[in-house]
Amino acid sequence: MAPVPEHQGTTSARRLRVLVTDPIIARWSAVLTSGAPDHDWVFLTDANGEGDEEAQRAAVANCDVLICSRLTAEVAPHVGATLVQVTGAGLDRVAVHALPAGTDVTTTAHHERSIAEHVLLSVMALERQLLVRDRALRSGTWRTLATDPTVPAFRTLDTLTLGAVGVGGIGAETLRLASAWGMDTVAVRGNPEAPLPAGVDPRWVGGSGELPRLLEEADVVVVSVPLNPDTEGLIGAAELTAMKPDAYLVNVARGPVVDQDALYAALTAEAGSPTAIGGAAIDVWWGAPAPGRTPPADHDFAALDNVVLTPHCSGHADSTFAGRAADLAANVERLAAGTPRSGVGNA
Repeated sequence: MAPVPEHQGTTSARRLRVLVTDPIIARWSAVLTSGAPDHDWVFLTDANGEGDEEAQRAAVANCDVLICSRLTAEVAPHVGATLVQVTGAGLDRVAVHALPAGTDVTTTAHHERSIAEHVLLSVMALERQLLVRDRALRSGTWRTLATDPTVPAFRTLDTLTLGAVGVGGIGAETLRLASAWGMDTVAVRGNPEAPLPAGVDPRWVGGSGELPRLLEEADVVVVSVPLNPDTEGLIGAAELTAMKPDAYLVNVARGPVVDQDALYAALTAEAGSPTAIGGAAIDVWWGAPAPGRTPPADHDFAALDNVVLTPHCSGHADSTFAGRAADLAANVERLAAGTPRSGVGNA
């Protein structure tokens, strides 16, 4: 775990009651409480935490700051906090519209590096058939170029083009790391004229209308756009068909950004055919896990050899949560002192 930052000695104007209902960020409680030590911290993260709406309604009514990752429309109207701090970058699991008028909402990130590393890890695992070879060797099969003439040689990253669909924090860091590994990079974004972050220098950047060009050129298509009505189903049958038959799709956005029926069809199509893609890495899904539906999808992606499946954990690095906890604590101090918070959005 990352070291706990020393408290800078901020003198708060008033003592606040801070309620934490996110069980993940609670594991970094030392960072939270040391960053804002002059306040009352309450952790409601066990069986009576995020999953118990009755307990939540009672608790959220009696706090100045609420730190959460989920907030239902049933609980949100009962929030008495001045500030609701979401422990991630997205608001899709928080009923912001149902909060009392005037409630400030903040988000935080710090997951960009972790997810970008996951993208490259997944690409190398797919290209080198890492999971397939691991299973084969464990079962007693030694299969290489030397023993089987049908085994293909793999490609190194410096021979591949990565196309980023979205150049937010995740997309930008993925482009940065991919370039550092020698990959050719291209990208599309909502505003192609906007300045690029430092160290991000794709060969070309286009608007959303250039998506077909990106799909035709890229060996790896990385999707990291936020989920909204404009992006739901953004990658469907037509887009997958436009990809190279040996290209990989990596989805680290939200599950519904990719049409799961079309993706399954492309992954199970005859290898090399115009409707096929080479493989996919799926870290985000189409719903919540449940008995008989884990991973949460309508198709049996787990039965396919040309996929890498992970349980929405690509951002779960120690640095991610230590950085988030420090942000959250700093905002508690800012609220107490009456100064502007970072990441404030409209409720």
